[in-house]
Amino acid sequence: MKIAISGKGGVGKTTLAACLAKYYVSKGFKVIAVDADPDANLASALGLSWKEALKIVPLVEMKVLIEERTGAKSGEYGSYFKLNPKVDDIPQEFGVDAGGVRLLVAGTIKAGGSGCYCPENVLLKRLFKHLIVDCDEIIILDMEAGIEHLGRGTTGSMDLLIVVIEPGMRSIQTARSVKKMADEIGIKSVNIVLNKTRSEDETSLIKDSLMDFTVLGSLPYSEKVRLSDLQNISPCDYDDIFKKSIEDIAKNISGLLKK
Repeated sequence: MKIAISGKGGVGKTTLAACLAKYYVSKGFKVIAVDADPDANLASALGLSWKEALKIVPLVEMKVLIEERTGAKSGEYGSYFKLNPKVDDIPQEFGVDAGGVRLLVAGTIKAGGSGCYCPENVLLKRLFKHLIVDCDEIIILDMEAGIEHLGRGTTGSMDLLIVVIEPGMRSIQTARSVKKMADEIGIKSVNIVLNKTRSEDETSLIKDSLMDFTVLGSLPYSEKVRLSDLQNISPCDYDDIFKKSIEDIAKNISGLLKK
């Protein structure tokens, strides 16, 4: 199962990514979770302490690895380098165990634009393709609002893209923008998870605004989840009602993929 999770900042996509990853691990599956958001918080959402999270070096900042695999130095432009570098050992060698989830922090290309043809970007794109096309594990990608890390060579094996939204028109607009990008690169299954909903009326209003999306479920606003973030505790087992909502979303994902 290969799932990408997107949405504007602050809507709870990292929380969903972490809790789905932990749910699947609890069911005996092998899971690789990839933090591809510039504001990398997946480590803490999975339960690592802030000290442990700070020790994780994003892949795009591993200069020795980039040069070793591509034949060019990180940040070097206009030079020759390998377009098909070795990446199959990266999850095991450079991933971090986070409560049974194998965590990779991709990092952000800070120069030349997100689509730059530079060694670090080539390494990332090759890694993403390997994870989505070749790996047998469940792969969960915590993306930024854009989905630039994904390319046409990977989308054929992508099972679904989930856009997390919260009540509000800006979040709905982001969902439509992500769907447009997904359509352009061939991702056919674009779905919605509602977060921070406070009433059935609120949920119905949002669903009515997104009739062309499949809604996989709704996560209630939870004061316990908010407090877990303040206390740097994984939110996934902190609120029984929230946890049950995650389980329901996972079951709906399974049902959708069986169709």
